[in-house]
Amino acid sequence: MLEERSPDAPARPGAGLTLGVEEEFLLVDPMTGTPVPYAGRVLAGAGEHPSGGHYARELLKSQVEAATGVCRDLAEARRQIRDARAVLVAAAGREGLLLLSTGTPVRPGTVPVSDHDDRYEAISRIYTGVVADYQSCGCHVHVCVAGRDAAVAVVNHLRPWLPALLALSANSPFDRGRDSGHASWRMVEQSRFPGSGVPPVFASAADHDRCVDRLVDCGVLADPAMSFWLARPSPHLPTVEVRAADAAATAGEAVLQAAITRGLVRTALRDLDAGREAPRADPAVCAAAVWNAARYGLEGPGVHPFEERQVPVRRLIADLMEHITPALEETGDLREVRSLLASVLRAGSGAERQRRAAADGAPALIRMLARQTEGKDR
Repeated sequence: MLEERSPDAPARPGAGLTLGVEEEFLLVDPMTGTPVPYAGRVLAGAGEHPSGGHYARELLKSQVEAATGVCRDLAEARRQIRDARAVLVAAAGREGLLLLSTGTPVRPGTVPVSDHDDRYEAISRIYTGVVADYQSCGCHVHVCVAGRDAAVAVVNHLRPWLPALLALSANSPFDRGRDSGHASWRMVEQSRFPGSGVPPVFASAADHDRCVDRLVDCGVLADPAMSFWLARPSPHLPTVEVRAADAAATAGEAVLQAAITRGLVRTALRDLDAGREAPRADPAVCAAAVWNAARYGLEGPGVHPFEERQVPVRRLIADLMEHITPALEETGDLREVRSLLASVLRAGSGAERQRRAAADGAPALIRMLARQTEGKDR
């Protein structure tokens, strides 16, 4: 994912940043909503990605991933996300299955770890019961940044806002058939892994890499690509990778995460260009903010990273938007982001929508999730 800029474009900090989106999905039985271990069949039937991205297996056999190619703007990201979803929905349908975009399964059903993959087998050996039924799905956004030192510096600036991205995306209230009481049970499950949550502040890429290597040497990470922080310099691409969000309920919400994330990265680059250091954000407060976002999503209070107290979550989102508005204006994304955000705030988080649908029974919930994934709702 390389930065591209037309020859006559102004050299603004963060101008021309490309982006990409990775979405994880669950495969379920259409009658019961139970997860099923048929990722291999569905991926074989999906064929090539329609827009230059790729499809892939995930940790468990009930999960599939769709990753866009390099996107220059939100219109291209939206098209690729929708096209990729449509292909996977159709491939699942040919196998008699449904594709659902939800952070955790809504019905119980244990499936095995993907086989014929040495890395997944190593992960299974290290984490044993923690990954035995870890069918958690997220939405990851990559934004191009030139150089790993720049990527680490950008992540330092992003740290305070990562819990707000989680609150916006909360879409996993159910835990194997029961209401967990949380908006993002996925984040609660992820917190069982070492190093989950908001990353520490690092002085450089070398500092970051030394820390990751130490964790590998300590035996708590399978390899240097295994860190669980909510944002990091990508191990494989010239990007900042933000992994705060639950699986996006709709394609529009995936686009919203991509737009806000790119806005945060552009703002960070502007601040770095002006010599402004990353804002102070206490690690304990960041951890409290992540827990709070996982507990309440958009339906309760948020934790303000700088005021270090609970505030109305809409106030927190408003402060986030104020922070990135100049960046969104530069890319021409502000109007679309405001429209997408207003739609989510009106409808409630994905978790709240799941609970409303579940009031009419599990079949109604499964149908609603399928419609959202296909793009038939919102």
